[in-house]
Amino acid sequence: MKKIFFFLVFSNAVAATAQKNIQRTPEGDSILSGVYYWNKLAPIKEDTRIRRQVLEGKTFALEYFEIHASTLEPGKAPHPPHTHADQEELMIVKEGQLNITINGQSKILGLGSIAFAIPGDEHGIENAGNTQATYYILKFKGKLPMNIERAKQAGGSFMLDWNELKTNNTGKGYRKDFFNKATSQLAQFEMHTTALNKDSVSHAPHTHVQEEVILIIRGNVTMHIDGKLYPASAGDLVFLSSGIPHALLNTGKEQCEYFAFQWRN
Repeated sequence: MKKIFFFLVFSNAVAATAQKNIQRTPEGDSILSGVYYWNKLAPIKEDTRIRRQVLEGKTFALEYFEIHASTLEPGKAPHPPHTHADQEELMIVKEGQLNITINGQSKILGLGSIAFAIPGDEHGIENAGNTQATYYILKFKGKLPMNIERAKQAGGSFMLDWNELKTNNTGKGYRKDFFNKATSQLAQFEMHTTALNKDSVSHAPHTHVQEEVILIIRGNVTMHIDGKLYPASAGDLVFLSSGIPHALLNTGKEQCEYFAFQWRN
């Protein structure tokens, strides 16, 4: 019934499989709302990894925002440990096992686990498994002045293991909450995952001031984005600008699951 309602509400929506995601302006490239499909990302072979660029530009809240994915062979690292002077970095494990080190503290993390590094904290990544490991990197700089003390008071850099997070039943699947805090670049940065049963809708189409990224972990979904419908599946990423109407429907035969990141300055 929910599935029928979803499509009746958007009976005038235009089905789409691609969208222009960057708007060229004199001030720089502004990222537009839309779906970035994993199978359309060009794999670029570098010295120790295969890199796939997802997006790069600016948003309403961010002076700079970049997402890419890297695939490493066992025992390999993409580059030596490093720091960022004025950017924060979020690392998300897509597959395999990574040994992530931040300020000398190391942890082996698997599928769905994350690490977050604030400016000035040295961090590095190495494939700790016997198979290829793939991970996403989100790097960003806010439009407002950096507040490093705010980030330290909120806990600073951290790592979270997927298997150690609490699972909360939602009645139509489950949810895992990762964090909801201020950072050096943002007044609020929140992250969670949602699992939806077959034919379930995340919520009615809605808007909010926060910008949002949705990253599909497993399953097949249909995204409603500003009056249009877009299919998406595991590995695909959705960017939603502030104030853009959106909703998600599980259109697969099994449960789907996705990350949701929201932020504001």
